[in-house]
Amino acid sequence: MIFTPTKIPGVYVVDLERREDHRGFFARGFCAREFQAHGLTPAIAQINITFNHVKGTVRGLHFQVAPAEEAKFLRCVHGAVFDVTVDLRPDSPTYLQWFGVELTAESGRALYAPPMCAHGYQTLTDGAVVMYSASAFYTPECERGFRPDDPTFSIEWPLAISAISDKDKSWPLFGA
Repeated sequence: MIFTPTKIPGVYVVDLERREDHRGFFARGFCAREFQAHGLTPAIAQINITFNHVKGTVRGLHFQVAPAEEAKFLRCVHGAVFDVTVDLRPDSPTYLQWFGVELTAESGRALYAPPMCAHGYQTLTDGAVVMYSASAFYTPECERGFRPDDPTFSIEWPLAISAISDKDKSWPLFGA
């Protein structure tokens, strides 16, 4: 696995380190030891899968607070998405900044988002599927979120939003 730090401390783009031959390739998709070596949370409490009918769908921005803060490790396994992480850690030098990266099934690229970073994505293809692990169990009373169009973050989504849940479009604005 190839770990590339981003502008947000603790957020990594993780690429496959392919071993190719005439059959295709082999690559490690997750390794607890490699996560630990990079100071990342290797725990997996849940693995979730989302399917999205139409291009332009947005899911997020979601996170969980104590005692159920969660790290997420995400990979698009069909189609393509634009994946976004927003730093919500007040003591971080990148507090309230966002980072976005395209994840495609073809590339196998993944993103690691640490606890107390909000996460969301927009589908770039119809039928996009994202699989992600979470280091803590989903805990409804700890769930929080912000609207994906929050002007505090000024996220530059690549497409117009074509579909979003009522829940995601009714999260509060930051500071509201």
